[in-house]
Parts: sequence; structure tokens; C-alpha cells
Amino acid sequence: MKEIVFAPGLTERIRQVYEDMERGYDQVAGRLNFSCDGCPDNCCDSWFQHHTFVEWGYLWMGFDQLPTAQQETILERSRLYIALSEQALARNERPQIMCPLNENGRCLLYEHRLMVCRTHGVPATMQRPDGKQLDFPGCFRCQELVKNTFKDSEMPQVPRMERTLLLRTLVKLENELMDGKRHLYPRLKLTIAQMLVAGPPKITMPHCER
Repeated sequence: MKEIVFAPGLTERIRQVYEDMERGYDQVAGRLNFSCDGCPDNCCDSWFQHHTFVEWGYLWMGFDQLPTAQQETILERSRLYIALSEQALARNERPQIMCPLNENGRCLLYEHRLMVCRTHGVPATMQRPDGKQLDFPGCFRCQELVKNTFKDSEMPQVPRMERTLLLRTLVKLENELMDGKRHLYPRLKLTIAQMLVAGPPKITMPHCER
């Protein structure tokens, strides 16, 4: 199924961005004394959509390393995920379906998981390219922790992970991947299941190897 492999230098820089995400998450989680240990829920059933070709391609680099039989099982689960999510959306409901990459509570592509997967849980902020400020309260367990720890007047002081620079770095890498022609490609708004079923992103640029 392989169609795209990033040049080694770009791959390493993507890994570095992901490491920065993990450090940022750990710092905020540590300041809040927050942990996923013992949580009765699993965030992998959250409805996440992703927006960059560079993460899509990196996800597929990991997927391509799995045995063929395992790939087929995941793709079958992905197709079911898409069908069930479309049914939920048609009912004006937010889908809550386990990610097709989750097996026995663990991500099969943990080292290749995307930004939202890496940063979900703790409070975060992000400024979109159009200047709009987005605030993420964190998962339900973290929201309860914040509510029980901080008074209403102290809410502005709640530690938050800043995602803006991380997103800008991803966009910069993506623009480099596409040789400055990112504007020629459509905007993305895909779930992991959709990314897997669609196959690797179709990019023909100098920074890709086939």
C-alpha cells in the first residue's frame, strides 16, 4: 500500500515536534497533578478530526509497518467506524466510537499518533491562523480536577498547554513538504478512520520519496 515516505530529515523534525508536544503536556499535567491512571473512560472514543497532510502521511508511515493481516483488520474497523459515525451525525449526535487503531485499550500506532491524540486531556489554548482564540477545557476528569482545585476567581490562572506554536510548526513543515504549494490542496477535516480508508495522502513534491 506504500505510496509516500517522507525524506529522513523531515521525518526527524516531525518526531521532534511530537516530542515537544509530549513535554508540554507533561508539564501541564504535572502542575495540575493530573494523571490518566485509573480513569474509567478511554479518550480513544472521542470524536476527533485532523487537519494536516503532514500528520496524515506520518500516520501512514506507521500503518505501513504493520503486518498486512493487521492492516486489513484495522481497515475493516475503520470502514465500520465511518458508517457508524455518519449514522450518528445524521441524528445530530456527536459520534462516540472507539478508534480503529485501539486494541485492548492501547493504540497500535502510539509512536505515530496525531497532535490531538497527544495533547487531549489537559486544558489548552490555541490561536487559529485567522486569529480566533480556541480554549480546550481538557477531558471530563481533568475538568473535575480543575473545578475541585481552583475557585472561580482563579480560573484564569489554571495551567494550560499552548498549542499555537506546535500547530504553526506543523503547518510550516507541511508547507515545506508541499514545496510552498499547500494552498493548492484542499482543506482537511478527517478522522483517523477516514485517513486510513482513503490511503496515504497523494503528494508529489521534492521532499517525498516513493
